[in-house]
Amino acid sequence: MSTGAFRMSVLFILNDPPYGTERVYNGLRLANALPKAGAKNITVFLMADAVLAAKANQKTPEGYYNLERMLRRLTTAGGNVLLCGTCMDARGLTEAEVVVGARRSSMDELAEVTMAADKVLVF
Repeated sequence: MSTGAFRMSVLFILNDPPYGTERVYNGLRLANALPKAGAKNITVFLMADAVLAAKANQKTPEGYYNLERMLRRLTTAGGNVLLCGTCMDARGLTEAEVVVGARRSSMDELAEVTMAADKVLVF
């Protein structure tokens, strides 16, 4: 059921490694589907090992999902992709290495977007 009357903001908090489980993949699948259902503001906050999902220049086998492409689709559609700065530092991931459209963030900003969201989904 698709309706334009649903105009909510949704925050996704993703924690798992990018390719170790399918939680990040499934969270991004839903994040990319929600605008079609009427969600107006989608934010994905990557923390812990999930920050590695935003690493640029991923090379996955033919036919296998690619999280970099999924994140780019989200940002191109107006979604926000935020990365936990402390988690980036712990994994040696620099801002120069992340996909275009994603950016370093903080727990303070996560607190702000959590309070502003109509729904918070944790994967």
